[in-house]
Amino acid sequence: MKKFIAGIAVFAALTSTAMADDAHVAPIQDLVKNQVQSWLNNPQVVEAVKAQNAKHAGLSQGDIDALDKKWRAETKASSKPMIDKVLANALSKYLKQVEDDSQGLYTEIFVMDNKGLNVGQSAVTSDYWQGDEAKFKKSYGAGAGSVFVDGVEQDESTQQFQSQVSVAISDGGQVIGAVTIGINVDALMN
Repeated sequence: MKKFIAGIAVFAALTSTAMADDAHVAPIQDLVKNQVQSWLNNPQVVEAVKAQNAKHAGLSQGDIDALDKKWRAETKASSKPMIDKVLANALSKYLKQVEDDSQGLYTEIFVMDNKGLNVGQSAVTSDYWQGDEAKFKKSYGAGAGSVFVDGVEQDESTQQFQSQVSVAISDGGQVIGAVTIGINVDALMN
């Protein structure tokens, strides 16, 4: 009960005024600068994104839609070959370890290529294509160094207050993809 009341107090503080946005945005931006950038610049991340960019260079929007449709169907199916392949790749294993090492601060991590398609992820996402969403458009689409911090929402399953931060991934100053990280705002603010 004490944690629930503390969560309500954090949520109230974050949503009570226009300046409340700064209550979670500034600490998340600091987190990106002081922690996220170090593991995001790992060659394993950069090389995985570059490899998928090359592999997907010729995809049409129809191809992307078909891949996303297949992914969405697999999230409800007993057989998940496409999802299993992504979750088993080296980048996904690395991201899962980063999430585990965060001790609950990160609730999810997924890396996207230059089309907004998942390259690796710490857990299953509901869709494969993020390219039509603000998280991708306001990070990858905004250029090198871009950071987009979304609003705070309460996760129904965990009852935690979370925000997503999306960051453009660059290689030599050229944007090659993006990452979205779920941040447990309760853990960040305490």
